[in-house]
Amino acid sequence: MRSDIIVRMKFLDREPELSRLLSLSRRHQGGLVILWGRRRIGKTRLLLEWVRRSRGLYTVADQSSAAIQRRYFAESVGSVLPGFGEAAYADWRTLLSALARQARQQNWHGPLVIDELPYLVATSPELPSVLQRFIDHEAREAQLCVALAGSSQHMMQGFQLDRSSPLFGRATEAFELLPLPAGHLARGLGLQGDASCVEAWAVWGGVPRYWELAAPFGRELAAAVDGLMLDPAGPLHAEPDRLLVEEVPPATALRPLLDAVGAGAHRLSEIAGRIGVPATGLGRQLQRLQELGLLRREQPFGTTERGGKRSLYKIGDPLVRTWFRLVAPQRSALAVAGTAARRALWVRHRAALVVEAWEELCRGAVPHLSPDENGGSTTWQPARRYWQGKGPEWDVVSLSVDGSSLLLGEVKWSDRPVGRRELEQIGRELAAKGVPDEAWARGKSLCHVVFVPQVERGLRRRDTAPNAVVTAKQVLRVLR
Repeated sequence: MRSDIIVRMKFLDREPELSRLLSLSRRHQGGLVILWGRRRIGKTRLLLEWVRRSRGLYTVADQSSAAIQRRYFAESVGSVLPGFGEAAYADWRTLLSALARQARQQNWHGPLVIDELPYLVATSPELPSVLQRFIDHEAREAQLCVALAGSSQHMMQGFQLDRSSPLFGRATEAFELLPLPAGHLARGLGLQGDASCVEAWAVWGGVPRYWELAAPFGRELAAAVDGLMLDPAGPLHAEPDRLLVEEVPPATALRPLLDAVGAGAHRLSEIAGRIGVPATGLGRQLQRLQELGLLRREQPFGTTERGGKRSLYKIGDPLVRTWFRLVAPQRSALAVAGTAARRALWVRHRAALVVEAWEELCRGAVPHLSPDENGGSTTWQPARRYWQGKGPEWDVVSLSVDGSSLLLGEVKWSDRPVGRRELEQIGRELAAKGVPDEAWARGKSLCHVVFVPQVERGLRRRDTAPNAVVTAKQVLRVLR
């Protein structure tokens, strides 16, 4: 194990998660933390920040034999419990018992962080049961705070959620680390201009590692996309394949589903047809891709989670979506293409990718908009798209928290500020659609909202036809 990780990226956000962890370790009463999240999401950075502020110990597993893993782990523990690494331990039970005994003697309460736990379990399948006994007895008596983390979301979620897991129900804190909100992009990448942040989000999403790689390119998004993703020598040129192969167990068998969705097959029947398998056999595979954060299931507003007939499957991560749009169908061409040809490929697809990401950000912002900027004194529930057969579609639909009002929104993207006449035209088109022909839409007070990146300087809200106009500045401000 290694405890000397070098962190290059400035620590951003994560205040709620860090607060929960610090509160646990400061009580000196022990406890178990289970933390998971997709690779590159910043788990290591969060855990290191917690350890730094709590005088704890961070260790990370390597893919080695069980005996070597125990030796590395013991040497790491020796940095806070002197002499611990000088002994040889025949098994994990002996090692953990000795650790708890010495921690109690030296009044050390941790936190003890074991990162990439799935690597240890791969060589020592008995470890979850050993950890159960350790957490229930020795660690509790020593009031030792222990954190287990890993990027294999399938395995880590199982520890917490699977009733058959030895660690089920034992965590004091258990949560998934999610992507950073879009509102931190400007600070993370040193960007100026809200539209630039939206465009960057369309490629990098909220994954800190991608931000770290893109930061040296500054405002040159095309150069970053080319250098990091389109160029065959770029570090992200094979990123989706790497994400799948690094899962435990590997999820490489799921790649055809991502290819199908990335190529435009969004309904279950379409996906099954593209890869030549019965639709009835895809449920578990699609679910795992959703757990990995690579796929999302989109349902019309007002549909229950179990109502799957109108569900659409979309690539859930912006970078993976960009990769399947640009790289996957062009691997052979990119292998011999020059810089100009690669950047031309990005230019052709840029607008569609930005529009899709902008729509997602607008829907995500709706519940967080303050009453004075969303058309009155109303607060809104989470928003979704709405579609029904060949009828009209709405980009953003939400009901007010009290159920009395209905928000219908139209999302537009433009590289230039939008003026009064254009806003009025969008508002008239939105109003002409009427309301969705659903029981939940009838008899509600209507609020029409237009979402645009920016409006012309000096434009006032009362100068426009929609109830409200929301800009990228407002969206990014609330998504923090």
